[in-house]
Amino acid sequence: MIALEKFEEACEIVGRVTTKTRLMYSQYFSEQSGNKVYLKPENMQKTGAFKIRGAYYKISTLSEEERSKGLITASAGNHAQGVAYAAKEYGSKAVIVMPTTTPLIKVNHTKEYGAEVVLYGNDYDEACAHAYELAEEHGYTFIHPFDDLDVAVGQGTISMEIFKELPLVDYILVPIGGGGLAAGVATLAKHLNPKIQVIGVEPSGANCMEQSVAKGEVICLPHSNTIADGTAVRQPGKTIFPYIQENVDQIISVPDDELIVSFLDMVENHKMIVENSGLLSVAALRHLNVQNKKVVCILSGGNMDIITMSSVVQHGLIQRDRIFTVSVLLPDKPGELVNVASVIAKLQGNVIRLDHNQFVSTNRNAAVELTITMEAFGSEHKKRIIDGLIEHGYRPQMMRASI
Repeated sequence: MIALEKFEEACEIVGRVTTKTRLMYSQYFSEQSGNKVYLKPENMQKTGAFKIRGAYYKISTLSEEERSKGLITASAGNHAQGVAYAAKEYGSKAVIVMPTTTPLIKVNHTKEYGAEVVLYGNDYDEACAHAYELAEEHGYTFIHPFDDLDVAVGQGTISMEIFKELPLVDYILVPIGGGGLAAGVATLAKHLNPKIQVIGVEPSGANCMEQSVAKGEVICLPHSNTIADGTAVRQPGKTIFPYIQENVDQIISVPDDELIVSFLDMVENHKMIVENSGLLSVAALRHLNVQNKKVVCILSGGNMDIITMSSVVQHGLIQRDRIFTVSVLLPDKPGELVNVASVIAKLQGNVIRLDHNQFVSTNRNAAVELTITMEAFGSEHKKRIIDGLIEHGYRPQMMRASI
C-alpha cells in the first residue's frame, strides 16, 4: 500500500490547480439502476479530464534539473493536456507524442497550452514507444501517463474528495485504460474504508487489464478496437498492476454500443458532454448486480471532438429506434407517394429523407422502390408505423438506417 501521508501530500499540491468537481446526484441513473448514483464530473476539470491531477503531482516531485531538460509523454489526449498545462505552470518545455487517430480537439488544446505535438502511430502503445525514443535522443524527462506511482497517487486524490462529500459511499466505478487512475483511486479508497468496493471498467475492445488480472500477469493485446480512445490501451502498467490486483475488487468490460446509449442518456438527462472513455463507469451500472447502494461513477473526461460526437448521436438514435429506415415497393403512378406519406403522417412519424428508385424493376408499372428514413419516439412508436404501413397494403422491409 502507498502510504496515506503520500496521498494527503498530493491532495494539498493538486488542489492548487484543480477545479472542485463536486458530486452530482443522478435521479435518472438512480432510477435505472435501483441504487443511489452520484457522478464525479472530472469532465469539468480545467483540462477537461482528471489527468491534470497525476501530471501536476508527478512534475512537482521532479528536481529542477529534471524539469529543465524538458518533459515528454505519450497520450491519446487527456494526459497530454495535463502534462502540457503542468509544464507551463512550472516553466518547462513539453513534447507530446499523440496517436494519429487522436481527436482534433485534444490535439489543438494540447498545443494551446504551449506544448510541441508529434503525431505518431495508430494507438497509444505505438506513440509511447516513439516517445521513449525521443526521450533517449534529446534527454527529455519522461512522464508516463499511468505506469508511475506518483502519477497514480495524483489521480487517487479523487477518492479523498469523494469521501469528504459522501463518507458512506459503497461502490466507486472507475474507468481503466492503463490503470493509473484505478490504482490510485482504489488504493486510497481502501485506506479510507477497507470495506468499500472499487469496480474498474474497460471497453470490451481493449480489456487488457481484465485479461491480465484473470491471467495473474500483465499481458499485451494484439490490437485494440474501441470508440473509447482514451482507454484504447493494449498493455496495462506493470508498476501499478499489483495495486490493481490488491485493491480493485472487480473489472467489468462493456461493449461500444452501450457507451453510445450512455452518451445520449448523459446529454438528455444531465446536459453534459462526456467522452466515451469517461462514460465507462455509467455504462457499467447495468452490469452491477446490487440494489440500494451508494454508488459513485467517475466521469473521467469530456474532451470529445464534434465529428465523433455527431457519429455517436446518430448511432444512438438508431439504436433506440428514434431513427429508422424502411423500403416499400409501390406502383409508379401519381398519388402513391402521397398515400405512403399520409399513412406515416397520421401515425406521427416524421420523414427526414426519401429515395425514389424507379429502376429497381424492369417493369416500372409493377413496382418502384421508395426508401424512407424517419423519426419515431422509440421502439413502440416504430412498430405502430410499420404495422400501419402493412395494414394499408405495403410490405415494408427494414434497411440499415443512416442520417
